[in-house]
Amino acid sequence: MKKSLIQKGLLCFLTFVLMLGIIQKPAAAAAPIDINANAVILVDAKTGKILYEKNAETVLGIASMTKMMTEYLLLEAVKEGKVKWDQTYTVSPALSEMSHNTALSNVYLRNGGTYKLEDLYSAMAIESANAATTAVAEIVAGSEPNFVKLMNEKAEELGLGEFKFVNASGINNRDLVKYFPDQIVGEPEEENVMSARAVAKLAYHLLKDFPEVLETSSIPEKTFAEGTEDAFVMDNWNYMLESYKNLAEDYPNYQQFTYEGLDGLKTGTTDFAGACFTGTAERNGQRYITVVMGTKSQTARFVETRKLLDFAFNNFTKEEIVPANYQIKGTKTVPVAKGKEDSVKIHTKEALTSVVSVDQKDNFETVLELDEKKLNKDGELTAPIKKGDKIGTLTIKAKDGEEAIFLSEDGQKSQTVDLVAAEDVEKANWFVLMMRGIGGFFGDLFGGVASAVKGWF
Repeated sequence: MKKSLIQKGLLCFLTFVLMLGIIQKPAAAAAPIDINANAVILVDAKTGKILYEKNAETVLGIASMTKMMTEYLLLEAVKEGKVKWDQTYTVSPALSEMSHNTALSNVYLRNGGTYKLEDLYSAMAIESANAATTAVAEIVAGSEPNFVKLMNEKAEELGLGEFKFVNASGINNRDLVKYFPDQIVGEPEEENVMSARAVAKLAYHLLKDFPEVLETSSIPEKTFAEGTEDAFVMDNWNYMLESYKNLAEDYPNYQQFTYEGLDGLKTGTTDFAGACFTGTAERNGQRYITVVMGTKSQTARFVETRKLLDFAFNNFTKEEIVPANYQIKGTKTVPVAKGKEDSVKIHTKEALTSVVSVDQKDNFETVLELDEKKLNKDGELTAPIKKGDKIGTLTIKAKDGEEAIFLSEDGQKSQTVDLVAAEDVEKANWFVLMMRGIGGFFGDLFGGVASAVKGWF
C-alpha cells in the first residue's frame, strides 16, 4: 500500500514540467529590422521556424514566384515516372507567338519546333520563360487549365493556407487570353496571389522534397537548346547568385548584389505584384529562406533580401539545446514491475537542436511527458523492456513564454525528442515474482498488525 502511494507520487513528479537552462534572466531579443516591402518573412529552411515576418499573412500578387509550384509539380511528375526529362514537346503556333512577345520574359520557341522537357524546365527556372512554362504545364497535365487545377490541389495538400492560382507562369491573364482565349482560368485580368507565409511554405516544401531544384536555380547563365538553330543564351534574373562572381567580366553590374551562399530560388515581377523575390542561402550548414513581396524595383528586392539574410546570419545560430543520451536530473530512471530490476534508466534518443537568436540561446526550459499507455496504474513500466524502447518525450519551449511559430507541424515536432530506455530489463522468473508476492503479503500484514498494536496504546 505504501509502495503504491510512493510510485504514484513518483509518476506525478515524472510528468511534471521539468526546468533546464540558466537561471539568469533572458536577454532581450535581437532588434527588429526595417524591410521596405509590402510583405516579408524569414524562416529556417530545415524546420520552417519563422524568425521574422511583416504582413506575412496579407494576400498579394506573386508574379513569377508562381513557377516554384510549377517546378514542384514537374519534379514530382518526373519522380513518379509520369514524364521524362528527354521527352519532346512540339510547339503550337499560338505558343510560338507568345514566346516572341518581348514584353514577357521568354526564350524563342519556333512554330512546330520540338524541344526536350529538360530544356523547357531550364528556361522556366533560369530565364523565367513564360511560354516555356505553359509548355511544361501542357506536358504534365495535358492543358494549362488542368495544370492549374493540380496547382490548387497541391497547395491545399501542402497546407499553404492563403493562395489562388489561375495560371502556371504568374503573368496576368490578359497576357494569356490573346493567345489562348479558351484556356483561361478565372477572370481576364486576374493574377496568382499568395501570402508571404504561404510562399515561404511552398519554398520550404520545394527544398525539402526536391533539393535538386537548387542545381538549376543556381545556374547564372546557360544556353537554351544549345547546338540547334534555336540556341538562346539565358541570364538568370536572380542577381544575388554567388555563382555570378565567376562571370564578373560579363556581368560587372551584378557584383554589387551577389551574396555568399545564395543559390536560389525565384524572382517575380508584374505591375500588380511589384518586384518580388524568394531567396535562399546556406553558410556553414545553416540555410535560410527569405520572401520579399511588393518592392519598388527589381534591384530593391535584392537590397531588402540582403538585409534579411545579413540579419539571419548575424543574429541567429543553431544550438544544441539537449544533447543525445541526456539523463534528466532527478528523473534518470522509471520504476519497473515484474522485472529483474525494479527500475530502468532513460535518456534522450538523440540531440535536440534549434535555430535561436544568439542572445536567447539560454532561454529554454523542457517539458517531460511519459507515455501513459505504457504505464500501469501504479505508474510503472512492465518488463521486459528493450534498450531503445520509447518511454516518452522531452519538448523544449522558451522560458519567457514566447511561442515559437513554424510553417508546418513537422517543424513543430522538431522541438520534441524521444525519451528511450537506456538498457534492457528482463522479466523476472516465476519464482522471483512469487517470492516478491509473498514478501509483499507479509510486509503488508506486518504493517497492518503494527498499526493495530500501535492503536492500542
